[in-house]
Amino acid sequence: MLMKYLVGYITTGLAFALIDSVWLRSMYTRLYQPEIGQMMMKNGFRLGPAIIFYLLYILGMMIFAVGPALLTGKWQTALVWGALLGFFCYMTYDLTNYATLKVWSTKVTVLDIIWGTVLTGSASLVGFWVTHAVLGKSA
Repeated sequence: MLMKYLVGYITTGLAFALIDSVWLRSMYTRLYQPEIGQMMMKNGFRLGPAIIFYLLYILGMMIFAVGPALLTGKWQTALVWGALLGFFCYMTYDLTNYATLKVWSTKVTVLDIIWGTVLTGSASLVGFWVTHAVLGKSA
């Protein structure tokens, strides 16, 4: 039981980090810099808060999407609940910023919510698939 959640956490986290890094690297100069660049740090980002976010967000994905999918054995559970988690979390962040910050753009709001939905659903699905493949029916 513990092994399936450990494998799920690690594989979901790796999938999330890999997919998100591709997005961030490709969209930084095309979306974020032109739209909200004046708010961004000049030299990268703060590593500590980023690590804390990733560790806790992956835990949330395990609790609300991957874990339930491992219990039911249905990949659809990981995909749908992961996508919903991503939608609500990213929507909360983006709409709060849009409501309170002068320079937060509509374009970033819409695209980031879509991205969070796709990213979280996809990474949850990958985490489920890999865990299920590695541990078989016991997962």
